[in-house]
Formats: sequence, C-alpha cells, structure tokens
Amino acid sequence: MKRILAMILAVLMMATLFVGCGEKEGAGGSATALEPEQGAKLKVWAPDAAQEVFKAQCQAFVDQYPDAGITFEVVVQGEGDAAAQVLNDPEAAADVFSFACDQLNKLNDAGVIAPVNTKLLEDVTARNSEDSVKAGTLPFNGQDTLLAYPETGDNGYFLYYDKSVVSEEDAKTLEGVFEACRKAGRKFIMDAGNGFYSCIFPFTGGLRIEGLEGEENDTQKFNDYNEEEVVAALEAFAKLFHEYDDIFESGEVAKIPSGFAENPKSVAAGIDGSWDAATIQNALGDDFGAVKLPTIDVNGEAKQMVSLHGYKLIGVNAQSKFPNAAQLLANHLTSEACQLERAEKISWGPSNIKAAESDAAKNNVAISAALDQAKFSVPQINMSSTFWDPMGNLGNNLFKEDAKYDTKTLTELLEKTIVNIRDE
Repeated sequence: MKRILAMILAVLMMATLFVGCGEKEGAGGSATALEPEQGAKLKVWAPDAAQEVFKAQCQAFVDQYPDAGITFEVVVQGEGDAAAQVLNDPEAAADVFSFACDQLNKLNDAGVIAPVNTKLLEDVTARNSEDSVKAGTLPFNGQDTLLAYPETGDNGYFLYYDKSVVSEEDAKTLEGVFEACRKAGRKFIMDAGNGFYSCIFPFTGGLRIEGLEGEENDTQKFNDYNEEEVVAALEAFAKLFHEYDDIFESGEVAKIPSGFAENPKSVAAGIDGSWDAATIQNALGDDFGAVKLPTIDVNGEAKQMVSLHGYKLIGVNAQSKFPNAAQLLANHLTSEACQLERAEKISWGPSNIKAAESDAAKNNVAISAALDQAKFSVPQINMSSTFWDPMGNLGNNLFKEDAKYDTKTLTELLEKTIVNIRDE
C-alpha cells in the first residue's frame, strides 16, 4: 500500500511540474496560467476622446493571442455615468469598462464588478501607485480586495486658458483670470452646479471629507472644520460670480473645449480635466495654457482653491461570458505600455509608477497641471453616494441670479448641505 501511495504521489508531482512548464507569460509581464476563452467576444466601454487609442490597444491585445479567435467592440461611454449604465442592465453592459473611482461602492454593493483575478493581482498591485490601488480596493467577502485595475492617476481638474488672453500672471488668481476674460469679452466656464466641481467652494475654506462611518459604513465623515472660515470662502466665490456675471458661466465642461474651438472663440478659460487636454490643445495650438487652480481672495488672504482628486479604474463585468479574456484585456489596457501611450497621445496621467516617471508624463503640460493641483486636493476615496447632489445644490445657490450670499444665509446653506449629505 505504501508503494502504491508513493507512486500516486510521484505521478501527481510530475503532473504539477508539467502544468507549471506550460504557463504563459501574461500581458502584465508576470507568469500566469490564465488563458482567454476561445472565440471570446468582448465589448469595451471608453470615453469618446479615447476611442481610437483604445481600439488600437485592444487590437494589440488580440494580436497576442492569434489562435484564440478573440473579437472586440469599443463603444463610447463616458466614465462619469458608467456605473449607472452597468447597474441599469449588467447583462447588456460592457465586459470591460472605464469608470471614476467614486463609483466603485455602487458597483461593489450591486455585485456587478469582478475582483482583479488573483493570478494577476501581485503584478497589478506592484506596478501602480499605492493610492491608486487604495482607490480600487473595498471590502469583498470579508476582506479588503482590489476590485478594479488602476487606469489613471490624474482624475482631477485644473485651469485651462488661452495664453493670448490670460497671462501667466493673470492665471495665478481667480480675480486675474476673470478680469482678463472680461477685457477680451470671452467666457470663463466651470460646472459650478456639479458636486464634483462645486466642492471646491467649501474645500477652499477648510472643509474635508474623511472616509465613511456609521453602522453600515455608508455615512460621510467630515473633519472638524471651522464654519466661519468655510462660510467666508463661500461668500468670496459668490461675490465674484455675481461681480463678473457677464463672463462667468456655469455649464457642462464639454462647453470648454467647444468654446475654445469656435471661430471666433467664445471661451478664454475654464476648469476641466485631462480627459479634454488633447482636444483643447488642438483648438488653442501655441496659445494652450494649463496650470493648477488659482487662488481666490478671502477676506484679504489669497486662498489656494482646493479640489477633489481621484483615479480612473477599469472594471470587469461580473456577468461577462468571457471572464478570463475580460480580465486579461483589463490587465493589458492598464499596463505600463498602454498607460504610457495614452499619456503621449491623449494626455492621461498614469497610475503606473514607471509610466508616471517618464518624460512623456513629466513634460506634458496638462499632466503636470493635474499633478500640481493634486497637492492641493482632497482624495476622492471612500465617498458616500449622497455627497454629490447636496454639494451640487450648494454650488447652484452661489451663482444663481437671485442667490443670497450674506453670512447668515450661507451658514444655513452649509449646515443644510452637510445634513443632507449625511442623512440622505
């Protein structure tokens, strides 16, 4: 009996050895036994500005597996509402999709996102910045798990401006930017009624989010902020918006690149992110300017405008019919080579450590502006889904024509905003 058991053990050891020899080098650069399904048909969601790059990168992935018969389709889908679209119909949604990190909670709660495959996990974690990995990590089956692949490290916003209208000196202060726009008779645009941007107003006064709390860990936690200082910042923004209501416009960020591209140009400056960098640069040419957000005068003190800074991730649909192929494609699209190519072609800032240190990233005006602003930002990690609408409403109440911006009204507005975020 002992001899028989020994023979069985020897056979099993040999089988294990042969399986190990048959492992294939994965797209991320680490040895892995993960193989795509034969005849996999993959749908990929990516924003409009990245369509051509994503198509080429998906084709490069398919070329790595010439005998697998993989096909793909890249479909336009904005990252801002990708989660909502997945949740609406997971079966019809993309196998692989790009999204902003604040949507991860929704996707995880609904069980529609598949965690990063364990055979790829070590490499994905090692090659990306620590904060970008944290942004993609949430509790899953009782332990912290990387649920999506870090795609960018620059999901924030900054100031774009036309250098023929706004000088470098003007761009240092919001007052200087507004005055330059007025002299040229052109608009300054920001989406001041959108919580992603309107949080600038209280954040500049010292308000901060500090993760989640509560019995179900879904209630937004805030810092011990100074209410008077936050209200003073709100008042400064409101006064400026009304003083320059002839040039200030609150509108979707898409109006910024289109306004720069018009003939004659209708926009001189605006607050937008790196996702529109290539389009704006093409429109402005040698007059393309991009820097961190300016300061604003708050009771005689130049206060740096403070923003949200997050990350973009690539997720795999938990209902994908081709889970291995989808995981491998997501891994490929977030590799060093693909992130570097996107930095060069469409000015997306890498989360990949090596790509972020490349000349392509460091010498890119838009990426540099995003990284400079990140120093004056609040991390967009572990945010309640109830944050956005009340914060957007706060912004609406600062710039509307009939808005009241006395200290008492703004104090009540701030207090109501905080209550609505925590109690909705």
